[in-house]
Amino acid sequence: MPLAFTTDPAHGGRWTSLRDGDREWLWHRPDPARQHVAPGGAFVDAGGLEECLPTVRGLPDHGDVWSRPWSRGGDTERVDCDAFTLARTVRATADGVEAHYTLRADPGYRFVWAAHALLDLSENAELRARAGVPTRIFPEASSLLDTPWPDGAPWVEGDWPAPCGLRLDRLGAEDGTAVGAVLAADRVCVHDGRDRLTLAVTAEGQPVSVALWRNLGGFPATAPYRSTGVEPMLGRTFDLADAGPGDAARVPDCGQVRWRLTLTAGCGCP
Repeated sequence: MPLAFTTDPAHGGRWTSLRDGDREWLWHRPDPARQHVAPGGAFVDAGGLEECLPTVRGLPDHGDVWSRPWSRGGDTERVDCDAFTLARTVRATADGVEAHYTLRADPGYRFVWAAHALLDLSENAELRARAGVPTRIFPEASSLLDTPWPDGAPWVEGDWPAPCGLRLDRLGAEDGTAVGAVLAADRVCVHDGRDRLTLAVTAEGQPVSVALWRNLGGFPATAPYRSTGVEPMLGRTFDLADAGPGDAARVPDCGQVRWRLTLTAGCGCP
């Protein structure tokens, strides 16, 4: 059956619901500040699914589109920023939801995009991906690894599901840690009891990946909480400023990039 979805163009194009029958997949954290954000401001973590572009970490915090009002024409939603325009058309399919994106910018423009989906998951939930997928992990995980962190490295890489000895597929109970990872994969599947959700991204000629933010009560430093982000991406790092060759999407000579986000009720991983 299709997934039911709701978006909020007036407040950054945020997805506020992704429902499979009685199951709501999106986690929420009410914060009145989310209603009053302005471009360039600090990110307000209210849950749902935020569109992050042209970066996730770095500046502007979680990108430049989540804090701007979008416009809607028919079934297409659009946001205009200084360097680019992003349009999105979201439709139900037979077994889920597809979102088709078009970004228009000057040729050569580099960016990272993430569907920053914070999911409402039990302590028994697992993230499934193909074993051995190269997985980058970031400095906040340095004390949890089986090897010392290289001086100045923006990330280190190992194989899924336990890169550098850190088991990441079990989303788990609160233990005071918070770690980010980026899998060189175009799809993953979340298993939570009998429920399944597959998240996938397709973009011809662009680097794709899926990010994981596994916050088990380790963030923020004051008043931490538990949250889990599973985030299909264009690019292969959280911060555009850290992107080396092949780590960011790039606008070709035609001046536009198209991609597709697919959310499916069921497991579609190999």
